[in-house]
Amino acid sequence: MTRTRTIALASGLAVAAVGALAGCGQPDVTKSRLERAIGPAFANLYVQRADLLGEHGVTVTRIGAAPACDRGGPKVPDVGPGPDWICMIHFIDDHGQPQDGKFEVQVKADATYVAGGPSKLIGQATLTDSHGHDVPNPVFEFDGAFDPDN
Repeated sequence: MTRTRTIALASGLAVAAVGALAGCGQPDVTKSRLERAIGPAFANLYVQRADLLGEHGVTVTRIGAAPACDRGGPKVPDVGPGPDWICMIHFIDDHGQPQDGKFEVQVKADATYVAGGPSKLIGQATLTDSHGHDVPNPVFEFDGAFDPDN
């Protein structure tokens, strides 16, 4: 192979590598995107739960849900889809007490997630509403989505 041909081949490979890397961009699933989505989703569903139980005056603002999410522990980057996300959500419960709930979260590549929380804090899969009916507990396990571009 001639020197000119070797240089041309190397230049072509370098351009291809740069093009491939440019297409990678930022990951769609990130800690901050998940936190921005799961906090409000949890708070809205917790308000629904309180309404079902006949506990009026519980608002999204009063709950003040503040999530802190992590993927797979300190040695794993907090990006990408997977079943190994944990979100600790600090909130004020329907009795005015501060709580910290550990939610196991499965995040999918299509910018959706499924979260399941601690029944000790949020109740079982069903609850008895203020009219005596057994109904699904909206915060026991919930789905959500986040903006993959924001």
